[in-house]
Amino acid sequence: MSKVIAVANQKGGVGKTTSAVNIAAWLGAKGKRTLLVDIDPQGNSTSGVGLDRRSLKTTTYDILINGAKGADAVVKTAFEKLSILPSSADLAAAEIELADIPAREAVLKNALAPLRAEYDFILIDCPPSLGLITTNALNAADSVLIPVQCEYYALEGLSQLMNSVQAVKRRYNERLELEGVLLTMYDGRLNLTQQVVTEIKKYFPRKVFSTVIPRTVRLSEAPSFGQPILYYDRSNKGSQAYGALVDEILKKNR
Repeated sequence: MSKVIAVANQKGGVGKTTSAVNIAAWLGAKGKRTLLVDIDPQGNSTSGVGLDRRSLKTTTYDILINGAKGADAVVKTAFEKLSILPSSADLAAAEIELADIPAREAVLKNALAPLRAEYDFILIDCPPSLGLITTNALNAADSVLIPVQCEYYALEGLSQLMNSVQAVKRRYNERLELEGVLLTMYDGRLNLTQQVVTEIKKYFPRKVFSTVIPRTVRLSEAPSFGQPILYYDRSNKGSQAYGALVDEILKKNR
């Protein structure tokens, strides 16, 4: 059975999609059969692995709203051992439409269940909100990975996110755990960065990954070429950081 990790933070601009795409790509490159699930209406994970959303017939919207099977939406990417359940702009309306579906909080979990035997890891790129779609992801996941940017407002909203995680664990998914907190947009030259790191480690004792993700231009460029940073510029320090992060994840999940 695969390990299912939801990559979540309701605050936008924290490196959530960048992390989901690049962790998934590195897992595949290290020989792990990996499925990336894009449930963000913006669809940046989908375009980030080189897919044109306009050409897709079946997406995660169809899984959540129209009863499509997960296997019907899986698309193999050009990258080693990496497949994706792509997103659709229609997901923007899914929050409202899900409200009328029976067992609405378990739709994604039920759709992913038959796929868990096919992959070693399933990563879910969540939308920047704490609505029904994110609840579905947390209900389907074994753990949640939280990217946090090394900036002034880093801790803003994290208590709300953790309250949501605990509520889902209490009501629907007792196995849900915190995979870890990932520090992104790291710049060790700034005193503010060090202050933020200290505060986050106080907030999440023993749960912060040792690896930090630096700011790099190449890391920001890679999505516009439809490539994870590993394939766009393997030697880039951002690429190497995500490789080290995946080593941490694999060590933890032996």
